[in-house]
Amino acid sequence: MSGHKPESEGDVLSETREDVTEPPLFKVLLLNDDYTTMEFVVEILKSVFHKSAEEATRIMLNVHIAGVGLCGVYTYEIAETKVDTVHTLSNEHGFPLKCTMERE
Repeated sequence: MSGHKPESEGDVLSETREDVTEPPLFKVLLLNDDYTTMEFVVEILKSVFHKSAEEATRIMLNVHIAGVGLCGVYTYEIAETKVDTVHTLSNEHGFPLKCTMERE
């Protein structure tokens, strides 16, 4: 073993970065169609978006009446995953339910 010891004395330069920006957020939306059942939309809202039965019903009625319903606002990666999950589940159950995301 050598007797070399790294220097442990000296100045440490530290710099604090103050311009922290939040990541952009994206709205996840469900779109109305004439084939997907209201019950299936409520189940999607409860299972994928973790909504209560009451909130899921309210959003489902908004989709049915207004043509679109806001499921939540998320970072890009989470929003993209939720959109993909909705499409996968709706395809598995034979429904054409569409889910989109748009920047807030």
